[in-house]
Amino acid sequence: MFEICFTRRYCMSHRLFNLKNSKCFVPHGHNEYVKVYLASEGEDRLDGSWNMSNGFKALKSTWHNWIDEAVDHSMQLSNLDPLLDYFKENEPENLKHTLITPGDPTTEILAACFYAKINAFLERDDIDMRCNRVEIEETPTNTVIFHGDPEKAISVDHYDGPEIPWWKRADMSINDL
Repeated sequence: MFEICFTRRYCMSHRLFNLKNSKCFVPHGHNEYVKVYLASEGEDRLDGSWNMSNGFKALKSTWHNWIDEAVDHSMQLSNLDPLLDYFKENEPENLKHTLITPGDPTTEILAACFYAKINAFLERDDIDMRCNRVEIEETPTNTVIFHGDPEKAISVDHYDGPEIPWWKRADMSINDL
């Protein structure tokens, strides 16, 4: 089996609404790195000619475009954060730059959402690989690694979005507004 890793850097801001007595309650930003690890699902034998399981361009173009165009410089908020009401009322043009998670936008929930999102892209594009791990480096000393089933990790108990939320759709969305 082959595993291919792609790394992308993006800037973001967020606040953790449920940590009212912490520094993270105040909106702040990070420069983060996301690594996705893709594993082949099909025949691993190289053909002796092309010798690639998939071309890098096909594997990373949609993912990198989504990170660069949708995630980079986004404001990440909980679906329960009252700042969403501010943006809806005063800056609706900026909602397209607001990444909304079920509950606080921690690095853990982002890793699970990103895992589901890249797999939606790969499946849509009929690429014979799947993501088996996502790493997000929030700071040089803090990294979250997710592998497993995003369905089990992401709680949607208080998330009243569509049946198929943005992290499961193979589109450029970062919220369900």
